[in-house]
Amino acid sequence: MNDVSIRRMTTEDIDAVAEIEKAVFACPWSRESFRREMEENAAARYLVAERDGRIIGYAGAWIILDESHITNIAVAEPERGRGVGRMLTERLLYVLSNLGACYATLEVRVSNERALALYKSLGFVAVGKRKRYYEDNGEDAWLMVCEHMPPVDPDFEDR
Repeated sequence: MNDVSIRRMTTEDIDAVAEIEKAVFACPWSRESFRREMEENAAARYLVAERDGRIIGYAGAWIILDESHITNIAVAEPERGRGVGRMLTERLLYVLSNLGACYATLEVRVSNERALALYKSLGFVAVGKRKRYYEDNGEDAWLMVCEHMPPVDPDFEDR
């Protein structure tokens, strides 16, 4: 995974991120939604994973005071199973912790075994179920929380 880098998402990345979103999710966010996140939502933080100058995944969250909520994590299909999702999630938790978050929450489809295994391995626990959460098929979502955030880095900078 030395050939994968993680960095803060910019507006120039929106098209590539929106393409991954569209390929991965049944009810994808629009390009305009990502633009608003980048330009208008001060609570939003998004990261991208790159290999050879090509975006292969992304992750985003909202942070308000000591709370954070992971909004989306996606990895392009050919890159799945190679640790990119783990790298993105770990780095996102690091950023959130350094911005003051004491915990992180997220929703995940009850049928998404790969994501559930990843989140559990990173310390997330299911604390409830959101009935019929997903619009495309009415599937339930697990509400998960991670209270074991990475330690704060005194040299962290949020550009």
